[in-house]
Amino acid sequence: MAGIRQKPQANGKFVAWYIDAAGKQRFVTGTRSKAETLRMAERIEDEQRQIRLGYRPAPKSAEKHRNRPFAEVAGEYLAWGEAQGGKSGMSWSKGHLRMRQSRLGWWRAQLGLQTLADLDGILPRVEKALRELHESGRAGKTIENYSESLKALCLWCVARGYLQEDPLKSLEPYDKTPQSMRRALTVDEIKRLLDVASPCRALTYETALTSGLRAGELRALSVNDLDTELCGLHLNPRWTKNRKPGFQPIPADLVRRLAASAAQGEAQALYDKWRTGAYDKAENPLLYVPRNAGQMLDEDLAEAGIPKRTIQGKIDFHSLRVSFVTLVSESGATVKETQSLARHATPQMTMNVYAKVREDRLSQVAERVGKVVNPGPEYAVCRTKRAAGAEGLDLNALRINGLNASAEKRKGRGESPPRQFAPDEAPGFLMDIRFDSQRYSRGQADLPRRGCG
Repeated sequence: MAGIRQKPQANGKFVAWYIDAAGKQRFVTGTRSKAETLRMAERIEDEQRQIRLGYRPAPKSAEKHRNRPFAEVAGEYLAWGEAQGGKSGMSWSKGHLRMRQSRLGWWRAQLGLQTLADLDGILPRVEKALRELHESGRAGKTIENYSESLKALCLWCVARGYLQEDPLKSLEPYDKTPQSMRRALTVDEIKRLLDVASPCRALTYETALTSGLRAGELRALSVNDLDTELCGLHLNPRWTKNRKPGFQPIPADLVRRLAASAAQGEAQALYDKWRTGAYDKAENPLLYVPRNAGQMLDEDLAEAGIPKRTIQGKIDFHSLRVSFVTLVSESGATVKETQSLARHATPQMTMNVYAKVREDRLSQVAERVGKVVNPGPEYAVCRTKRAAGAEGLDLNALRINGLNASAEKRKGRGESPPRQFAPDEAPGFLMDIRFDSQRYSRGQADLPRRGCG
């Protein structure tokens, strides 16, 4: 039975109570009018009684969150991601958190989102905003990143009862085919790049080319991650992309040079000098990898005379990882070994996206296949050995004269004469007579027709 307290609160408003659908007593703050507050409590109690009897559906939990500020809910979502939103319950990376903050802020300003209720029927406006991004020349992958930020927030709200359903469940994806492909550096280009780069930069490039670590992973490496006994790098799941611990072997000579650089504190000195990349670098950094690592690489590419873009694709900092996977594949490693070193979940990602094919190697493979299909005759080279004391004789001239004399005799007998040779003509025909070794072994030696010259 609904009722009301006799005395109002300090603010002058009355407090009433009612019995809800579960039979529990609930309190509600009304207005400064005692009668109006009582009528409100009785109306609420009547609605709860109808729910208990099945005449009215129970209200969704999302109803009471409709007026929550969008910024408040987004902040709760980002705090969850920073704590446990990543793979296996780990936190997001700092870069991922920063991007989510930026994209959600963009959506809030673009769509004028004030409360969660503003997300109702938002699909047409979201599609319009994404079309504007597409018309401005943004790549499909970039547009999907914007879309994913808002979609992930909506799904998170649905899972917690803040939204009744996902307002973007019918949003279609954009084509994420890359507008430009990355290419692998050739061995000559790698040598030229390392030659022109400063010692600290060259150390960073060489580590990337021999480990395949991404820029963020290289930046997060600390001196303690270097293992001089096992010759490799220990990978911490807090900053690896797949959120898994691992060990990446690298060349022993590089390990020695990294240890020497770490002992001198070269990476930390450069961070202190340029004051860059401090947001996600390690406590005791092993390498210097600034935030503008791509710009750093572009400068050294220009110095080395290496084109950034060719018909095979472009070169950026992530191309060093592409080069690593390509070199591992070309070294004769199995698909499983290449996938393991690249730390990919599937071999399709390793072989179809990262491992590149070089045109010169394709030509070599084609030649090898051609020799298997049609090996052709096996030729041996016959060299005439001169007897002692005959070193000054011109054997070519003697044999040519002999052949010409034989031709004159055949002509006198009315036979078709063979071709006559000049004394200085076709020495290779006589000195390098080629023949079919298999037929020769059967006593059927014959000069091949194409052997002349």
